[in-house]
Amino acid sequence: MKPKIIAMYLPQFHQTPYNDEFWGKGFTDWVTVKKARPLFNGHVQPKIPLNENYYDLSKPENVEWQAKLARDHGIYGFGVYHYWFNNDSNLLTKPAEILRDSKNGYVKYFFSWDNANWRRSWSNVDGNDWAPMVDKSMQKKTDVKILVPYILGTEPDWENHYRYCSTHFHSPNYEKVDNKPVFCIITYSDEIAKMCDYWNELAKKDGFDGMVFIFQNTPHKNIPSRFYRYDYEPHYVGWTNFCLLHRAINKLLRMIGHDPYGGLVKLGYDKIWYKLLNHTKRCNRPNVFPGAFVGYDDTPRRGGKKSKVLVGATPDKFKMYFKKYMSLVAAQKKEYVFFTAWNEWGEGAFLEPDQVNGYEYLDAIKEVMSEL
Repeated sequence: MKPKIIAMYLPQFHQTPYNDEFWGKGFTDWVTVKKARPLFNGHVQPKIPLNENYYDLSKPENVEWQAKLARDHGIYGFGVYHYWFNNDSNLLTKPAEILRDSKNGYVKYFFSWDNANWRRSWSNVDGNDWAPMVDKSMQKKTDVKILVPYILGTEPDWENHYRYCSTHFHSPNYEKVDNKPVFCIITYSDEIAKMCDYWNELAKKDGFDGMVFIFQNTPHKNIPSRFYRYDYEPHYVGWTNFCLLHRAINKLLRMIGHDPYGGLVKLGYDKIWYKLLNHTKRCNRPNVFPGAFVGYDDTPRRGGKKSKVLVGATPDKFKMYFKKYMSLVAAQKKEYVFFTAWNEWGEGAFLEPDQVNGYEYLDAIKEVMSEL
């Protein structure tokens, strides 16, 4: 079995009324990307798309360009972030709706639901930390505030959410396994599990054979075996999946006023890939899909506060590691690889061509996938 690469996809590159209110007129993630600055010697910022292609994802031709580019370089589909916060707030929907309605069907796609509050800390844009839509007459604050509340609700709310998603599930472009729509969820809880069971029954009434739910893997959290999980990389092996002793030491350090991850943290690209390769060899769990990455640098989002940068990345290194990695994953007969990311420019995790490397990372994936 040749694994299918699912590149995680950020829809935050088009103007919306909420973004205008929260961050200023015309805000998209490009504003954050353009404002980035180098923070140490050799730090390449800002990241610039090839030919300064600061696209607008409300335009079908731009989403179609992305989908065709991905397909032509061995990418099977997109895991599109889904921002359903509550019955009144379903945000950044346009790119997924373009993929849903596309007659070309270059790639498959499915939702990855970010089921959490939308907080002001998401952005590093100076002067835009006040949210008039939420804060109303309050004075400008610099502390973290909730911009849009996440409300899971009860069965009527779950059904309302399902009915919107069903317009996607019935698209031939939406990924299904054995007539079951695939739906990812970032954060597990017992209440979410109840919602999943309810959706499973709704899907059967809706002409499907149920649902396939995939949760982001969280160490030391008991996610029932009836659900799939995926490793979000490089987070999982890089700084999330610590042993209990390591976690206890970090907690103790924070208690005495020293947060080892409180400022800018530089991590070696080679070291993280070695950890990922070793983790993949050891942890062939049948209900966990592996993850991969091209790079990481979230300083455009975070500035120097609690930001992480992988240093030493090159297209040649990536190709070498990715070839070894995909050989392991193919031997394990995994159906999907969750790739970080297609267009997370604000986290330095993107496959799209840029001014420095052009198409080299995409070409590396194409070559590796063609040899499997």
